Amino acid sequence: MSKAQIEQAVRDSLSHYFKDLKGTEPSDLHDLFISVVEKPLLDEVMKQANGNQSRAATWLGVNRNTLRKKLHDHGLI
Repeated sequence: MSKAQIEQAVRDSLSHYFKDLKGTEPSDLHDLFISVVEKPLLDEVMKQANGNQSRAATWLGVNRNTLRKKLHDHGLI
């Protein structure tokens, strides 16, 4: 899947989200979106890295300690 395809999937999901609101104003949209996207991203990267946090952190472009905190925050460790 290309970057453009991922971006389109995000746009499509957000479009559906706004339609489902039926005119209601959203709140904390950034935090909502980041929490919804970050957990499956971390989970799948950890699976692909065979649980190796150092490798996963490198792939994600984050510090290993940052990765550990995020994994803990999302209940993945």
